[in-house]
Amino acid sequence: MAQPKTLPLILVEEGGLKAAGLSKAQLQWAADLGFAGQRGRLTPLPAESGALGGYLFGVGSKTGRPVLLTGLAASVLEGGRYRLEGVVDDPTCAALGFRLGAYRFDRYRKGKDAPELLLPKGADAAEVARLVDGAFLARDLINTPANDLGPNTFEREIRTFATRHKMKVKAIVGDDLLKQNFPMIHAVGRASSEPPRLMDLTWGRAGDPKVTLVGKGVTFDTGGLDIKPSAGMLLMKKDMGGAANVLGLAHAIIDAGLRVRLRVLIPIVENSISGGAFRPGDVLPSRSGQTVEIGNTDAEGRLVLGDALTLGDEEKPELLLDMATLTGAARTALGPDLPPLYSTDDVLARELMAAGLASDDPLWHMPFWAPYDQMMNSKIADMNNAGATPFAGSITAAMFLKRFVRNARAWVHLDIFGWAPEAKPGRPHGGTDQGIRAVYGVLKQRYS
Repeated sequence: MAQPKTLPLILVEEGGLKAAGLSKAQLQWAADLGFAGQRGRLTPLPAESGALGGYLFGVGSKTGRPVLLTGLAASVLEGGRYRLEGVVDDPTCAALGFRLGAYRFDRYRKGKDAPELLLPKGADAAEVARLVDGAFLARDLINTPANDLGPNTFEREIRTFATRHKMKVKAIVGDDLLKQNFPMIHAVGRASSEPPRLMDLTWGRAGDPKVTLVGKGVTFDTGGLDIKPSAGMLLMKKDMGGAANVLGLAHAIIDAGLRVRLRVLIPIVENSISGGAFRPGDVLPSRSGQTVEIGNTDAEGRLVLGDALTLGDEEKPELLLDMATLTGAARTALGPDLPPLYSTDDVLARELMAAGLASDDPLWHMPFWAPYDQMMNSKIADMNNAGATPFAGSITAAMFLKRFVRNARAWVHLDIFGWAPEAKPGRPHGGTDQGIRAVYGVLKQRYS
């Protein structure tokens, strides 16, 4: 069978068309269509025969050029094989951007075939593959609706992941959560027809530095008895986005063989409404021994994370990191593309921000502002799960979680969105990876 034709995707800087190696006829064609290397502009290019000879893709000026810009081309190209030519600043980033942009979620309908890329010379094939696979894992899980990814199915997906990566795995399910002292995870998930659970996965040598990842796994969030309006529920299949991204990050860590003892904790619940639902005004015990008054049942993510963080913190890891689609306030403050980063280690926070900028996976360092701690005061319990005011919602949520972390050498909390409302370079519309490349970049530097 003949190999399919490989078309060139020629990357052209703004004003650099004459250096693109085109024929006079092709130069005239591009000029007639107004192509001059404008950032994000994709233009078909005819061969001398008149057939499609490839595409021109504008990368704009060097100033502020997105690392994953080639993803914009991949998101609209037809299926087929392509190779990169022209201005390829970093072969690995260019290939990564293209392949991330070529993502398609076609589980429920047949879509267009995704374009394939021949790796450019000098690209790190293994690095591209592990980051793409981790991102696609997160995206596929987030995009899957709750009727096909409830707590039971999510556990099966995680067990499949653990088997593939040779991880040890155990689950604490239903009323066993009470017996083993995870009362907040149980309370949030007990109203669902599918019982709540805590997944606990481990990998690596016991003597290596302990890195523990915690991901919020709320497979659907109605808001509980403080029910969300219908518009607020439309995207709540993505409320397990923290868990999805933690799994994508775990894949990259294991595939790269980083020298860590990795632990992954995922509390899985569906925040449903039934006669057994937890209520506003209830006071819940927690694994840490602290009590929590429920000011709002829609602030459930911090409850399940509280118990899971307590467990992870008990073995005093070098790094304890959680990801969660936690607050709308984070989106109000920083928008959908820039997740807030909270950390007890300022040096680590700066490293994460730098790694995020370098890999087009940005994070923004936010403060633990001590005067806001009183916003979580309760008159009858150690704390309230909802702030007393509508202000600083992302900060107060992070400070709530901080009360469950006492022993870890460093703790990081990422309040991610997990969704791309519109396509960006390397991020098609829909469920998306956030924080994976930034965190992986720092861990790779520390533990390769």
